[in-house]
Amino acid sequence: MSTPPKLPPSSWDSHMHIVNPEKYPLAPDAQYVPPVHTLADAMSFESSVGMRNIVLVQPSIYGFDNSCMLDGLKELGSSRGRAVVSLDPDNQPSEDTLKLWHQWGVRGVRLNLQSTGKELNAEELKTIMHKYADIIRPYGWVLQLYIALHHIPLLQAVVPSLGVKVCFDHFGSPKLPAPATSTSHTTKLDPYCLPGFKELIELLKNGHTYVKVSAAYRLTSNPEFDGLREMCMEFMRVAPDRVVFATDWPHTRFDSIDIVPFMKACVDWCHGDQAMVEKLFQRNAEELWDVKAVTES
Repeated sequence: MSTPPKLPPSSWDSHMHIVNPEKYPLAPDAQYVPPVHTLADAMSFESSVGMRNIVLVQPSIYGFDNSCMLDGLKELGSSRGRAVVSLDPDNQPSEDTLKLWHQWGVRGVRLNLQSTGKELNAEELKTIMHKYADIIRPYGWVLQLYIALHHIPLLQAVVPSLGVKVCFDHFGSPKLPAPATSTSHTTKLDPYCLPGFKELIELLKNGHTYVKVSAAYRLTSNPEFDGLREMCMEFMRVAPDRVVFATDWPHTRFDSIDIVPFMKACVDWCHGDQAMVEKLFQRNAEELWDVKAVTES
């Protein structure tokens, strides 16, 4: 791994996972079987890249069984950790369970359509998002969406009516155009040519909506992150308080990823604005994940 950039001392990794198929059985419909990645492994990685605090996100392979993640969250503690659960909105946990999860540090629920291959029409999306919002609104949790960018226009009228914070995973999950074959010149992508980008920008401008810059390797193999670079810089230009960074560790289904070049790129895209670096890696996450105070140990 290359040398990471210098980050704010209380930076947050807003999207990562722990998995242990040996101890916690996967869902019957799990689409892959990952190696074991424990909380200890996670914190060793985070230390190596200069990040102190983490948001554990429920991976699709565990379905609605959050046991692995919640055990890790309890072990870590809410002063350094948050979690985003997965649940069935038609068979929700009891109020006592939700309150307990909140006490442990749960601050969101995830609707994952992208990696599960589920397809919902506009009315189905509206219905399920309102169901989730009704469950999480009393706790101030985040509705985290992993959905393709070109579907976001379907959500433009829905999101403002939910009364909860919404966060889009992985740059909003765009489908980037194939890189140009010519090396004689570089043409910067206009992100507004991507279906759904304009609507995502409008949601970010209007408040209560966030986007994670994360999982670049799932979206492009370009070492300069063409396309994602322009997207991130536009996110920061129009909504500097609504962008959070994440590593997507342990990079499931990808081998030998060095996340440091992407971290360095994100710092570079701030163009020397240290206040923006703090927002991207710490302050915005603290607001999004309801971090009242992070106790220094």
